[in-house]
Order: sequence, then C-alpha cells, then structure tokens
Amino acid sequence: MLSRLRRRLLAVATAAGLAGTLLTFGASPPADAAGSAVPATIPLKITNNSSRGEAVHIYNLGTSLTTGQQGWADANGTFHAWPAGGNPPTPAPDASIPGPAAGQTKTIRIPKLSGRIYFSYGQKLDFRLTTGGLVQPAVQNPSDPNRNILFNWSEYTLNDAGIWLNSTQVDMFSAPYTVGVQRGDGSVISAGKLKAGGYNAVFNALRAQSGWGGLIQTRPDGTVLRALSPLYGLETGALPASVLNDYINRVWQKYATSTLTVTPFGDQPNTKYFGRVSGNVMNFTNGSGAVVTSFQKPDASSVFGCHRLLDAPNDLVRGPISRTLCAGFNRSTLLSNPNQPDPSAANFYKDPVTNHYARIIHDRMADGKAYAFAFDDVGNHESLVHDGNPAQAQLTLDPLN
Repeated sequence: MLSRLRRRLLAVATAAGLAGTLLTFGASPPADAAGSAVPATIPLKITNNSSRGEAVHIYNLGTSLTTGQQGWADANGTFHAWPAGGNPPTPAPDASIPGPAAGQTKTIRIPKLSGRIYFSYGQKLDFRLTTGGLVQPAVQNPSDPNRNILFNWSEYTLNDAGIWLNSTQVDMFSAPYTVGVQRGDGSVISAGKLKAGGYNAVFNALRAQSGWGGLIQTRPDGTVLRALSPLYGLETGALPASVLNDYINRVWQKYATSTLTVTPFGDQPNTKYFGRVSGNVMNFTNGSGAVVTSFQKPDASSVFGCHRLLDAPNDLVRGPISRTLCAGFNRSTLLSNPNQPDPSAANFYKDPVTNHYARIIHDRMADGKAYAFAFDDVGNHESLVHDGNPAQAQLTLDPLN
C-alpha cells in the first residue's frame, strides 16, 4: 500500500520575488486492484456549511495518474495539463470552479489524480507557473499574493485501487472542513471534523500557550486567517530555534545509557531496530548487531518538518526508522516509552516541551485524529479516509466558530 498519502513532497522554489513552493506530487498508492471497477472519474459532493456569505472558489490540482502530467481538472473531471511556465513565474490559467453558496451543495467530478482540492473564500487564489511546474501559495512569506485570502486544501489520490482523501494541517490550520467517502453500500466514512467550537478553540489555545501565539496570522483588519505550522513558525521567527532543545537533549542523554527499540511496521512485529547514542550520534543496529543507519542530534526544524537530520527516504530501513523518530519527537513519547512507536494517543504530548500546535489540534478534533505533522500517520492517528470502490467523495466546508 501507500506510505500514506500525506508526505513531505514539496520543494521550495523562489523566483523573482515570488517566494512560493513548487507543487509536486509523489508516488501514489499502487494500482493493486487489477480489474478494479473504479471509473475514470467519480463525483465529489461539496457542501457549504460555513455560514459565510462570500463566494467559494474550488480548484482540483495535481498529477494525472494516466499521463504523469501536472495540471488541473475542471468541474466535469477533464484533465488539463499546465502550459509551460517562466522565470519569473507566469500566471497559471484560471482553474477555479465556482463553489456552492452557503447552505448549498454542488457536485463536480474528480479524475484519477494525486493532488489537492483547494477552496478559497471571497477571492480567487493566485497560482503561478515556473519552469519546474506550479508554484503554490506560501503564506509564511508576507509578500505572497495569497497571504490575506482565507483558504485551505485537502489532499487525495484516486486510482484503480480506490480513493485516499485526507484533511491536513501539516502546513497550516485554517478554514475547517470535513472529508468523506460514500461507499458502494451507501454508508459514509469521514474524517477531519472539529468539535463544536473547535475552530476558535484552536486559536485561543495557541494564544494561551506561552510563546506559540505568534503562529497565528491575521488580515490587516484583525480577521484571523490561519495558524502556521511550527516549521513555518521557525522560518518566520514566530518560534525560537531552541524551542525543542531541552527535550531533544534529554532524549540524547537517555539513550546514551539505554536502548531505544523501534518496531516500524505494525504487521512485522519481529522487525526491530535498536538505537544507542555514541559520540552525539544515534546509531541503529539490526538483530545481528550491524549498524543499519545513524542520526545526528536533530534540531527543531528537523523534528517539525520530519526532514533534514530526520530525512525519511522511501526505503525499508532508514525511512521507517526516521518516521518513527519524527513521530516520537513531535508527540514527546521518546522519554516515557523506550519502545516506539507508542500506540496510545493517551500518552502523547505529555511533556511540557512538545509540539503544542499538534497537541492543540488533535485535542479539538471530534475523533482526535489529524494530520498535524508530516508523519502523523505513524500508528494511524491521521485524518484519512479510504475506500476501494467509492461511490462518491465528499468535502464539507464547516463553520468558522
């Protein structure tokens, strides 16, 4: 199956004053259901329960699993490849689809893509094309043209094996929504719904957590737009680079004299790796005692981004170990449990030094599940729905309260 839908697939692109993110889409779940009845397109039912009066604009952007091209899909599910971009980036074609008014629904069709469904309130998003592809909004940059637009996105892959659809807060927490899939038998599974009042509760909790309120972005008139992820908080100076140092140092001290056992695959309980710190490096050995990979002591950026010193290649050893370490650092379970991953959400975020952004978001989710950092899927704590034979996908825009 997939290494889960949400991955750190985005490479930074900066061109001619437009600091954005080059939108690329990585490997999708394999088409492992030969002869699947999944059609070329399926319906996406969009319901606007936001109670907001502004016009809603929808975008379906991604990589065609048929041709491998990057592009966009219109309301009928027809795929259009992007034209060539430029340097400086050139405006992308208007890929927007008019969304439903408040209290209304609209059904469009989505093709077999690995991509994103964006939605914005009141104003269309500004997408550009560079020579390497699409540049997505990068609101951590104060000069980004989308900085003062209220918007968000969901991620999905639809292929012959079905649909994977998630809600994500990996980059930011903003306009709330719920994703769902109607199965062939008529039942519906959903994810990403906040508790009643959960939207404002997230911002209030961030303000109440000393040092974390700076993640919140507002319009010049004071309207709250979003909270940046801690990774972007580091990049913008909203969080100090030392924010996780105390916890990281304690972890490195602990495993200089004891062993961290990582069992990265839930269906392979006998595959274990053993970590010990020596010379400020955590070396992992296999059951035969051979060193299989090593990690330098990470910094906060490596932890929050699950990258750099915690890089996770798509292999069968370092990547799975790194994913487990990343989850343990963000959830602050590495000191309390020497056997990782810790399966119980009741044990997460208990240390005073932790990813408070992730803690606060998970706490306000109706089912406790979210994608608050890149490998929040470790242990299946992510907000994801999947069905092998979907009758319909669903996206519900929820109230901002």
